[in-house]
Amino acid sequence: MSIVEPGSKPAGLFARAKALILQPSATWDEIEREPATIQGVFTSYVLPLALIPVICNFIGQLVFGAGIGFGGFGVTLRFSPVYLAVQAVLMLAVSLGMVFVLAYIIDALAPGFAGFKDRVQAFKVAAYAPTAGWIAGVFGLLPGLGILAFVGGLYSLFLLYKGLPKLMKAPQERATSYFAVVVVVAIVVGLIFSAITGAILGLSGLSRTLTPPAISGTVNIPGQGSIDLGKLEAASKALEAAASQASEGNGPSPTDPDILKTYLPVNIAGFTRTETRSSSGGIGGLQGSGVEGRYSRGDASLSVEVIDLGSAGALAGMAGAFNLKSSSESATGYEKVGKTDGRLTRESFETEGRRGEYSVLVADRFLIQANGAGVDMSQLKAAVGAVGTDRLERLAAGK
Repeated sequence: MSIVEPGSKPAGLFARAKALILQPSATWDEIEREPATIQGVFTSYVLPLALIPVICNFIGQLVFGAGIGFGGFGVTLRFSPVYLAVQAVLMLAVSLGMVFVLAYIIDALAPGFAGFKDRVQAFKVAAYAPTAGWIAGVFGLLPGLGILAFVGGLYSLFLLYKGLPKLMKAPQERATSYFAVVVVVAIVVGLIFSAITGAILGLSGLSRTLTPPAISGTVNIPGQGSIDLGKLEAASKALEAAASQASEGNGPSPTDPDILKTYLPVNIAGFTRTETRSSSGGIGGLQGSGVEGRYSRGDASLSVEVIDLGSAGALAGMAGAFNLKSSSESATGYEKVGKTDGRLTRESFETEGRRGEYSVLVADRFLIQANGAGVDMSQLKAAVGAVGTDRLERLAAGK
């Protein structure tokens, strides 16, 4: 019987989660061999782990609010408890529903990539792959640790990449294409789920201190050519090495926060720096560090952060392998994700209060992010540019 069938102790559940994160290849081999049922895996593994980000996000947003900018600094939105409760229920429903949908996608696509259809094995892949994202959901308790939740999500992509061909018996030469198509289809389904939950929240009449615009959007997925399969393959090897180093506790050290502070300008676009903060930490051997500078000019405020993903930098390479472009807009705001000069970028803006955010991923390691209120997008981009993407690239290369 599988160690995660009903009746398993919590210690067994978390031992499996830890092993999957730190020793993915060996653990997927165990998962492939062990007997299991869909109901057993769902009730004893999926449900308890999926509750982690739901509960932690609920508590974190109830206590601290939701910050428009990375790290929870800058503008903070306050939600009503009832709104948060409904949001939590929907979040859990979507999370659980996506496991079943992902399992169906995996099973249905398997023959097209020389794999074998097997509902139970497909469900195992869909159930275990999100492990890192669910565990990292604990960082939803503290807005300042949000980057680690993001890293957990990226690592879950890597777990899917490793487990998919193994359990579905797809040949290695088809594995990357199989993974890419599964992810693209899952993204589309996820967007549909997101639109549905957004509509439910919008129609519920529940209020919060600041209600976001009901933004509908479109995502352009060019097809397999939009995914850099070579980069994806390279990223998977780097991720495997990072996991091995993490399991041995000897991963590379992140940049000293005192060094990162030197990248924060004293003045940016007429804004003067009033405060700096720094932090470092990690999870499971994956370490990171970051600094934040807070700037002001009259009633306007600006925050600039430089985050070194450290040993988790290899995880960012997985995101860089996808050349997906997305955009959504309404009468009151917009959001865009894409690439600029080969770097992954994200920008969002709300006309009410002139609130916005702009971020750039540099060298698949450093994240520069600016957010503020009473600003325009050109000022946010100028703030990111003032940090110096070229300088960070040289730092990443050890120059």
